[in-house]
Amino acid sequence: MKRWGVLVILAVAQFVMVLDSTVMNVSISQVASDLDTTITGMQAAITFYTLTMAAFMLTGGKLGDRWGRARAFRIGAVVYGVGSLVTALSPNLTVLLLGWSLVEGLGAVLVIPAIAALAAINYDGRARVTAFSALGAVTGLAAAAGPLIGGLVTTYASWRFVFVGETIVMIAILLASRSIKDVAADRSLRIDVGSAVLSAGGMALVVFGVLQSKTWGWFVPLAPPKIGSVEIAPLGVSPVTYLILLGAIVLWWFGQRQRRLVETGRVPLLKVSLFRIGALRSGLSGFLVQYFAIASLFFVIPVYLQTMQGYDALGTGVKILPLSVGLIVFSAVGSWLTSRRSARRIAQTGQATMATGLLFVLVAIRPELAGWPFAIGMFVVGAGFGLLASQLGNVNMSAVERGDTSEVGGLQGTFQNLGSSFGTAVVGSVFILLLAGGFTTAVSENTGISAAQRAQVTTAIEGAVPIVSQDEAERLVREGGGSAEVAAAVAQDYADSQIEALQQAIFIVFALLVISLLLSRNLPAKVGAAASTDDG
Repeated sequence: MKRWGVLVILAVAQFVMVLDSTVMNVSISQVASDLDTTITGMQAAITFYTLTMAAFMLTGGKLGDRWGRARAFRIGAVVYGVGSLVTALSPNLTVLLLGWSLVEGLGAVLVIPAIAALAAINYDGRARVTAFSALGAVTGLAAAAGPLIGGLVTTYASWRFVFVGETIVMIAILLASRSIKDVAADRSLRIDVGSAVLSAGGMALVVFGVLQSKTWGWFVPLAPPKIGSVEIAPLGVSPVTYLILLGAIVLWWFGQRQRRLVETGRVPLLKVSLFRIGALRSGLSGFLVQYFAIASLFFVIPVYLQTMQGYDALGTGVKILPLSVGLIVFSAVGSWLTSRRSARRIAQTGQATMATGLLFVLVAIRPELAGWPFAIGMFVVGAGFGLLASQLGNVNMSAVERGDTSEVGGLQGTFQNLGSSFGTAVVGSVFILLLAGGFTTAVSENTGISAAQRAQVTTAIEGAVPIVSQDEAERLVREGGGSAEVAAAVAQDYADSQIEALQQAIFIVFALLVISLLLSRNLPAKVGAAASTDDG
């Protein structure tokens, strides 16, 4: 047992890091109510939490190299615990953004890369493969447990207790971490500040642009920001387009800077040459899409259930339960298969399984999301995620030499959280835009509403749409001057558009999974030894 004690500590830390990315989603309506904010405000908090991790994960990995991985792990645990406590005590969205989205995120960027590096330092050979497989299985378990824990605690106590519990767990991890073996830190390592700024700034610009698309529009401006009475939409193009373009340029600049640092003999924030390793490319792209998919589902389905159907946090967790069960079971199955089947075959099966499950979900979508087809679809999605979770971390770490594991741990965390950020921001914003369009169309196309009443309804819903239920939509139309019959008709049209919005949002995830399957050809048949560099 002593031999695996370090793995237990690392696995508990990994569980908390992943749990925090999923536990909030099923509580989204209750948290919004408690903090007197909106669903879109919560979308921003969830997105910025994962964005903070994605933006600074590479820097966190380098700090681990400079300070020592165990020391970085402990410092990260302290920062994360403080952030959890601030989150638990949050009186409003601003404090939640500070405690959860920023402080916890900054703690995680030290802990997550250190977990990967410390697993490589403390275990060799077959034990190392087992350790990475176990951490992958724990990742799946945490993703599955988040909705259940969040639903139970929120319904029978308060979501705040989840974060109090995280603070206690991080204290326990800190006390137990003395047994973790480490290698000497590189005190001479200098971190390039310019690279850190470019990396964080580029990702922040892209994700913030995507997040604002629901308000400002993707290309054609909808409701762009104003300075005085002047709309900010240069050349008639939405600011979102400019933000994404600028972010892409900054990230390109970051890549060029890394190459120049290597050429001049300095240490880059990221070894761009790592991307020449085919197995690592496929593993990281799989991570990106895997977490894009799960974050998308864990945002749009709870929002639909809670705001459109009136479910509470526990009811939402129960609806997601089949996915959680599939994820837990097949994370274990995938780990068991690691020494018996090709890593490529297991991972590709996981990707295909997730895509098949999403097809089931798409076919099964009805107003109440009821019935066995929906439950089966969610279970199959979870099964695919579990198979992937059991393999990809091991693939990524085994693709490089031990000296690069800290950097790859940071890269893996970056892609994982960037996927989560994009999933919540892209699919969430598309979903919200479609809902807004559905309500507006339902009002404008109903001939029973006069022009004056239509203007009155539009004024009444300005700034409040689109996250409303069918009953709330009916009430808004009646308050805007529509008759009971017209209000009922508009609300029914809006309810139909809700289903279409959910289907179209989930189809985006399905399409991306299919693309990811096509990009997985470089996944290795076997893992355990460092891969050779190739352009394959």
